[in-house]
Amino acid sequence: MSTQTVFKSDAPATPATAPRRRFRFGGEQAMFAYTWLIIAWLVLPIILMIIFGFNNPHGRYNQTWQGFTLKWYREVFSIGDLTSALVLSLVIAVVSALLAGALGTGIGYALGRYQFRGAGGLNFIMFTTISSPELIMGISLLTLFVSSGVGLGAVTITIAHVMFSISFVSTVVRARVITLDRSIEEAAADLGASPWTTFWKVTFPIILPAVFSGVLLAFALSIDDFVVTNFTAGTATTFPLWIWGATRVGLPPQVNVMGTLIFAAGILIAVITNLRSRAKTKQA
Repeated sequence: MSTQTVFKSDAPATPATAPRRRFRFGGEQAMFAYTWLIIAWLVLPIILMIIFGFNNPHGRYNQTWQGFTLKWYREVFSIGDLTSALVLSLVIAVVSALLAGALGTGIGYALGRYQFRGAGGLNFIMFTTISSPELIMGISLLTLFVSSGVGLGAVTITIAHVMFSISFVSTVVRARVITLDRSIEEAAADLGASPWTTFWKVTFPIILPAVFSGVLLAFALSIDDFVVTNFTAGTATTFPLWIWGATRVGLPPQVNVMGTLIFAAGILIAVITNLRSRAKTKQA
């Protein structure tokens, strides 16, 4: 009688015999697809703007692709009125961002640190300014300037931008001050530092990222504002106002190039800020 030995292999099953894993479109995949659709929707206009900055239109309208060229980057400042409008927008944005940063930081610090009479009303006004439509802000400022006999121009645009930017800066700074550890300031006071020295040597460096964020937000709000600027500009022409006027006769490719450069500058600032934040985190 013969004996048969049966050997069992420990090798894994071949792909032919392995069970097939079925793809299931569940909630996680739906959220993933939804997120990428929203990102694509937000990025698509920017991509088109960048692409048409390299377009070579034969006529006045830069709406259809007619060929690749780099000449618009060489001639980005060839249109004098457009360059002047961009420079005016940048100057107004820088000045209004700095003023709103200084005033908004003080208001945000006061609201986040102290309890005083009128704090609730001031906090309500700050949030009302953020939530109110720009149309209401523009009409009210126009009425104020006209009734006061103030001539409309670059100065009134700057004042208007400072007024609606303060609320955004103060809100960002207030949120940071509320979470600030008071024991650090108390330790500085115990070591003999005056309140002024404590603020500049201890408190301000801690809230500086929030202040910087508020200033950048005020700059971004100012440089692309159209509604409030249109009410308070008078004969002054900013970059958004120039683009609005040029849409009637056709936008030149230089507008796309300038928009691309502004967008690239914003991305560069965000990347540098992120890298510095990571470096500080690693050092800590």
